[in-house]
Amino acid sequence: MIERYTRPEMGHLWSIENEWQQILNVEMAACDAMAELGEIPKEAAKNIRAKAAFEVDRIHEIESVTHHDIIAFLTNVAEHVGDDSKYIHKGLTSSDVKDTAYCMMMRDACDIILKDLRAFHEVLRRRAVEFKHTPCIGRTHGIHAEPMTFGLKLLLWSAEIERDIERVEHAKKIVSVCKLSGAVGTYSNIDPKIEQMVGEKLGLTPVRLATQVIQRDRHAEFVTTIAICSSTLEKIATEVRNLQRTDIREAEEYFSPGQKGSSAMPHKRNPINCERISGMARLNRGNAVAALEDITLWHERDISHSSVERVILPDSSINLDYCTAKLTDIIDKLLVYPEKMLHDMNRTGGLIYSQRILLAVVDKGVLREDAYKWVQRNAMKRWMEGQDFRTSVESDPDITKYLTKEEIDDCFDYKYFLRNVDMIFARFGL
Repeated sequence: MIERYTRPEMGHLWSIENEWQQILNVEMAACDAMAELGEIPKEAAKNIRAKAAFEVDRIHEIESVTHHDIIAFLTNVAEHVGDDSKYIHKGLTSSDVKDTAYCMMMRDACDIILKDLRAFHEVLRRRAVEFKHTPCIGRTHGIHAEPMTFGLKLLLWSAEIERDIERVEHAKKIVSVCKLSGAVGTYSNIDPKIEQMVGEKLGLTPVRLATQVIQRDRHAEFVTTIAICSSTLEKIATEVRNLQRTDIREAEEYFSPGQKGSSAMPHKRNPINCERISGMARLNRGNAVAALEDITLWHERDISHSSVERVILPDSSINLDYCTAKLTDIIDKLLVYPEKMLHDMNRTGGLIYSQRILLAVVDKGVLREDAYKWVQRNAMKRWMEGQDFRTSVESDPDITKYLTKEEIDDCFDYKYFLRNVDMIFARFGL
C-alpha cells in the first residue's frame, strides 16, 4: 500500500522488518522448545536468543544468489549467531515459520481493525442519539417513501458495524493458528510437542492437520471479512455522498478552513473523502477474489499463493485501517441540516402520507383494491399534473364518503411514523 493511505501502527505491522522479526520469533521459540525437551543444548538456545539478528539489505543481497528468501534469512542470522546457528530451523520447513509468522501478523492486524471498528461504532451511536428524533424522509429506490429519523439511519449503520466486529473477531480466531510439522505435515523430523509449546508461547493454536502449508481457506476468510467491512464503509460513504448532492444537501462532509474543492471552480464542496473510501473498497473486494483463488493449490501445496499474499494481506489490512479511521472522522464531524431534511420531507406535497390514507379507508371496511385505486389516482395527479395531494384527497368523493376532514388531517402528521423510534433505540441500549 502506498504511504498516502498507510497509518503508522498498521504500516509497521506489515513492514518487511516486522515480518522478518516475527519469523525470527518463531525460530527462537522453536529453539527454546527443543532445548526444554533436551533436543539441543540449553546454552545454545540462550546464545541464539542473545545473538540472533538480521539486516534486510543483507537478506536481499544473499537472496539475489540463493533465490530463496528463507534460506537467505537463515544465512544472515547465522552470520550473527555463529556455530550454534546449526540448531536453528532444525526439522522445520520454510512454510512452518513463514505461515506461523503471517498468522501472528493477521491476528495482530485484526486487533488494530477491531480497535478501529469499536471507535467508529461509538461515534455512530453518539451521533445516532444526537439525531434520534430529527425527522427526515426515508427513501426507497431513491424515491421519497415515508418519514423516518436521521438517528435511525446512523443507528442502522452502527448495527452493521456491530456485525462487522463479530466477523473480525471470528476471522481472528480462524487465523490465530500455527504449524510446525515439517515438509508435508507429518512431523517426520520434529516432535509434535514443539509445535504445541511454540503455539502456547506465541498465543496460537496448532492446526489439527496441515500439508507443508496451513490451508488457505483461513487466509481467505480473513481477506473476505476485510472486504465485507470495506463494503460496509462504502455503503455509509455512498449515502453521505448522495445526501451531499446539491439538489439534496441534507448532510455533508466537514469542509475545513482553507480547503479547496476544485482547481477550476471556487464554489465546489465535494465529498472527496467518501469518494476515496468508495474507491478503496473496490480494491479490497478485488483482493478477496484473489484470496479465494488462493484456496486451490496443487496437491494442497504449491507456492502460487505466496506472491499474492505478499500484496493482499498487507494492502487489505492497511486499506481497512485507513478507511475506518477516515470514515470515523467524517461521521464525527458530519454537517447535518435538519431544516433541509424537513423541507425535503414536504417536497412531494403530502404524497408520503398515501399509505396512511389507504389504511384509514380500509379500516372503514373498504376493499383494499378499491382504496388503493382511489388514493393512487390522487397521487398520480400530484406526480403528473402538480396538483396538491392533500387537496385532491379532500375533494375525492370516494374517500370523503368514508373519512372526515379531521380524519384526513390526522393522516398528514409525520409524528405518527416516528412513534416507535424510542422502542427501536431501546433495542440497542440507547
